[in-house]
Amino acid sequence: MTPMRRKGLGPLILIAPAAVLLGVFLVLPYLNIVVMSFRMPGQGTPYGPGYTIGNYTKFFADSFYLLQVANTLWIGLVTTAICLVVGFPVAWQLARGAMRFRALAYGLVLSPLLVGIVIRSYGWTILLGNAGLINRMLTGMGLIDRPLPLMYNALGIVIALVHVFLPFMILPIMAAIQGVDPSLESAARSLGASRFTAFRRIVLPLCTPGIQAGCILVFVLSLSAYVTPSLIGGLRVKTMAVTVVDALIDTFQWPWGSALALMLSATGALCVVIFARLTRMKWKVARP
Repeated sequence: MTPMRRKGLGPLILIAPAAVLLGVFLVLPYLNIVVMSFRMPGQGTPYGPGYTIGNYTKFFADSFYLLQVANTLWIGLVTTAICLVVGFPVAWQLARGAMRFRALAYGLVLSPLLVGIVIRSYGWTILLGNAGLINRMLTGMGLIDRPLPLMYNALGIVIALVHVFLPFMILPIMAAIQGVDPSLESAARSLGASRFTAFRRIVLPLCTPGIQAGCILVFVLSLSAYVTPSLIGGLRVKTMAVTVVDALIDTFQWPWGSALALMLSATGALCVVIFARLTRMKWKVARP
């Protein structure tokens, strides 16, 4: 084998282990889900013989599932927007704040990740329930006469999801802010730009990759969340992830559940692509 040929095979050999892992644990399961979504429904079995597109026609023909997709997307968008509004100032403080409080702030941001998601969701049921801590406190203070409906609705799900996924918004934005040279802001201020203009024209565009990463992470995780919506939403609010699990485990309808999962994945991927293109077109670094 010639040296040039060995040199060409070197990168392929290094990539091979990762490619095998991705193929076995990501590509093959997805292909299995795609094939399963076209299988016939079974009678007492997960699936029957033959193939059909009936699972997809059933999805598009029933407005209930289309509204459920829309409701899931709405919960994901609201959760992402709140995490961005709350997380950006926190990320800014972590990146540019005083050093003596930075370790404490890091601990507070990362503390939700140290507790299991089931425990966190049960904690929110204790806080948001009709007899929960918040309603009892407000009733005891005389601010309300009856408990506020904070659970078994989209509001409770969004509150819990924001708490669960906020660190995934803060950390990428914080890393992006740390990569912005503060001297750029000083240069803009010396040329007559106000503090807000320097932030809007210099800092914010340079932080766009971190904002994009945080928004995509929170949005995708919110769409696929199962434990929190099932515990906080109960039987009154069902997201697509809850419906998929019900179809796969409770009713044992693997083709139908696979079709629902693929439609949720396709819808989420389309939203991510649109968001990435819009943010890439909108934010431009200002030229001197």
